[in-house]
Amino acid sequence: MVGRYDPNPFEEDEVNPFSDQAAKSKTTGQSNYSGGAFFTPNPGSVPPATNSRLAPLPPEPADFYNPTATVDIPLDSAKDLKKKEKELQAKEAELRKREQEVKRKEEAAARAGIVLEEKNWPPFFPLIHHDIANEIPVHLQRLQYVAFATWLGLILSLTWNFIAVTTAWIRGGDATIWFLAIIYFISGVPGAYVLWYRPLYRAFRTDSALNFGWFFLFYALHICFCIFAAVAPPVVFKGKSLAGILPAIDLIGSHVLVGIFYFVGFGLFCLESVLSVWVMQQVYMYFRGSGKASQTRREAARG
Repeated sequence: MVGRYDPNPFEEDEVNPFSDQAAKSKTTGQSNYSGGAFFTPNPGSVPPATNSRLAPLPPEPADFYNPTATVDIPLDSAKDLKKKEKELQAKEAELRKREQEVKRKEEAAARAGIVLEEKNWPPFFPLIHHDIANEIPVHLQRLQYVAFATWLGLILSLTWNFIAVTTAWIRGGDATIWFLAIIYFISGVPGAYVLWYRPLYRAFRTDSALNFGWFFLFYALHICFCIFAAVAPPVVFKGKSLAGILPAIDLIGSHVLVGIFYFVGFGLFCLESVLSVWVMQQVYMYFRGSGKASQTRREAARG
């Protein structure tokens, strides 16, 4: 072992697979290769597959992957289409007829001098048409806004009067004063709008002498009522149906809270009276300066 010389220790011995040993294995029918678990020594023993080919898939349409491709939807029958077409034509004719009728009414109103007004105030629940910025001349807008404030002030005064009278009724007053307070509010708010605020609005918008006359007449009555309510003399049910100064003095001794409510009502009616007198003065000055007074006298002389 020591004296032996090996020129290439890594060289493997050459084995001839076609030697006599391989021939012997072939003759005996044995093989040196096991082939593992999937090796079949005798392939003839496995039965052949009866149908080794899969069934072909159906052909896909040409635009199967096209997202913009149209989908054919079956339509209704021709009879249904004609029926729907007739219904649409009837609706269209009815709408056209209504449109022509509305247009004819608008033209007739315009020829008669009637202005169709769209309700836009208050914004959350429109009840009246009110657009001072677009319908009243610029030099009269401030005065119109103050007149509008007097109408809102009257609403506030009558509302507070109802609260004060209700308090007095709860504290042992007569129920009649409570019903009178309701009547003041129900008749006063819409009555003031129709009788003097709306005529002034139209007088400033159309420069009508007749509307100025209506305003002066009923606005004077409005001022008289505010002064009467501020004083509240004991004429009707000892004056306690109105929150004025006299019932406030009478009630402050026995019912302090009711007396305070009446004093607040007295202040509101006083403020309303002063502001209304100023509006009356300013409107009358404009009426005289614009020459409407002489025009009204001429119209009265003709009539």
